Formats: sequence, C-alpha cells, structure tokens
Amino acid sequence: MARLILLNKPYDVLCQFTNGEGRPVLADFVCEKGVYPAGRLDRDSEGLVVLTDDGKLQARISDPRHKLEKVYLAQVEGVIAEAALERLRRGVDLKDGPTLPAGARRVDTPEWLWPRVPPVRMRKTVPDGWIELTLREGRNRQVRRMCAAVGLPCLRLIRWRVGDWTLEGLAPGEMRRV
Repeated sequence: MARLILLNKPYDVLCQFTNGEGRPVLADFVCEKGVYPAGRLDRDSEGLVVLTDDGKLQARISDPRHKLEKVYLAQVEGVIAEAALERLRRGVDLKDGPTLPAGARRVDTPEWLWPRVPPVRMRKTVPDGWIELTLREGRNRQVRRMCAAVGLPCLRLIRWRVGDWTLEGLAPGEMRRV
C-alpha cells in the first residue's frame, strides 16, 4: 500500500530532501524515508506538499496532463478589480505561452491564517487583498507570474488544496499520514 503524507511546508523551506546549502529542507520536517514530493512548491511559497512512495501516484498528482486541481490563496498588492479576475479566469499570456483558464475569486483574509516569519513587507499607501486561484497546470512560479500579469503582484502565496487533500488542521511544519 502506498504511503501518502501531507505536509504544510513553511516559508523559506526548499522543496527537496538534501543539499539545502544551509537552508531548511523537507527532511527537517518529514522523518520518513523513501517518500518524495509530488510536485514542487517554491522556497518563498507556503502550504500543502503531498509526498508519496508510489511513483505512479506521484506522476498522477504532478503531471499537468492529468489536470489535477490545485487551489492557491494569494495575498496580492493593489485593488482587486473584477477585470483582473476575469483575465485570470480566461487565461493569461506569459512568456512561455498562454495559461489555461483558472478559477479566480476575491476572498477574505483566511481566518485560519498563521503569521509568516518573516512577516510580509506591506506598504501603508498601497492596498492589498486575497484571491483564490484554482489551476489545472503547474508551471514554474505560475501563480506569481499570472498575478503580476494582471497587475496584482503576489506578496504571499499558500497552496491550500491538491486534488481532494487540503491543509486543514496542519500548522506550518506539521505533517499527517493519509
């Protein structure tokens, strides 16, 4: 039977097990051997990382051909206009080509949100808010690039859900076996 682990990856942790060159890595939070992340999450992003020892499951989760939904919460800088959300919903042209249409909606600051260390740098004269993005592909830094393309630079990014698995009940650095 395949092992499946959900980890709430903290900010500034590399999504790899070794060679962190002094930076924290997944091995600092996951003590089980032989499991690997199904997909990546950038060092400056937080949230759900699914780990497994099943190569086929890992491919099904991370391969864009399977179009497994991933839900992100992004704190963005600027006024979140409906026109920007509509552009995200239609798909955005990036340097590596157009994205697939995404689910995009404005949301309130999550009630369960933990403080980030270090805190997000805020500007008193520029508003910020939160959007929820649902993607079915996974390019390098895609959410950040999509937000920037519609004029909403990303201040903080948290992956909330991968398929049916969510972060619910997991504090930063905590893991749960499924």
